[in-house]
Amino acid sequence: MHILITNDDGIHSPGIKALAKSMKSIGEVTVVAPDNEKSAIGHAITIHSPITVKHSYFVDDKVNAYAVNGTPADCIKLAIEVLLSDNLPDIIISGINNGPNLGTDVIYSGTVSGALEGSMMGFPSIAISMSKSQFKSYDYAALFVSKIASRILDCSKISPITFNINYPVCDEKEVKGTKITRLGVRKYRNNFIRRKDPRGNWYYWMNGEPEDLIQDEKSDIIAVSDNYVSITPLHFDLTSYDLIDKVKCLEYEKKKC
Repeated sequence: MHILITNDDGIHSPGIKALAKSMKSIGEVTVVAPDNEKSAIGHAITIHSPITVKHSYFVDDKVNAYAVNGTPADCIKLAIEVLLSDNLPDIIISGINNGPNLGTDVIYSGTVSGALEGSMMGFPSIAISMSKSQFKSYDYAALFVSKIASRILDCSKISPITFNINYPVCDEKEVKGTKITRLGVRKYRNNFIRRKDPRGNWYYWMNGEPEDLIQDEKSDIIAVSDNYVSITPLHFDLTSYDLIDKVKCLEYEKKKC
């Protein structure tokens, strides 16, 4: 099995190194990741400046690694179309993210977008994140992904799917199991901090605390809060199929002369 790994925390982050080290136990690993942090960059791609690549090794010098001055989506495109065109991956894994990618936050996530880019290009993909930002180790989450990767491949035989996984932050003995979930809803309060620079100009830092919302019991947010590993199948098709027939009244055709 050939495993392509990316992330949005940057190629030097401990999460990607823990993931690469664990995935070495089940196959060949190649890392293609941003050369610096690209958190919350979403599905952006680079089209107005050149993309550079630097080759190196890490994890005991046995893992091919490429540092890219672009986004997670750039990394996947470049890997598939150029760097690994003669040795395509069987599966793409993005992470391990330093913090959660739950609910509607997946829209902003560079981690999830890296995985979605993979499925858009026809490859089964996993996005893996820790459910909180304060934790002791990535090791158990990395081990979990190495154990579930072959099962993800089996689930993706019909069509490539992205599986968004959030690993609960708790004592490993308290992890109850896994749950297949749907996306919850994330909203934030106090999104902007207003400050003044030395010249008297106002500027803003985006920040905020998640609101405590009532969630669907089958959501990813509820699952991780109950110490389950949340697994949410995602698709890049954003069409609202249940509304198509309800908005047919908007259709019309111009009369031909």
